[in-house]
Amino acid sequence: MKTTFERKNNITITATEAPAALSEAVETRISHEIEAVKRQVFTEYQGALENNEQLLRLALIEAESVARQTEYPHLVFPLLATEKAQKAARWKFHQKYLLRDNPSYAFAA
Repeated sequence: MKTTFERKNNITITATEAPAALSEAVETRISHEIEAVKRQVFTEYQGALENNEQLLRLALIEAESVARQTEYPHLVFPLLATEKAQKAARWKFHQKYLLRDNPSYAFAA
């Protein structure tokens, strides 16, 4: 007996296609959740990194890459993204501290 299911947009799929469709739906949901967290962390740390937003973007991309290598990327990503953003902000603060009195430190850092 061939079992069929109906999706929201009235497309009929068979029982053998159902796991792939479910997997696709789960992946889409995880991607949306990660993007929402990424926007939230970016907004939160944007001010701390002032004109160096590219550094923050790269930190978030790295966090997403590492999170997607785990079994539960949607659970790992928020904490990892926050840690990477904090590390980038600390690095930016450290650079600012080094350059505060002597611009010649710019070449040493």
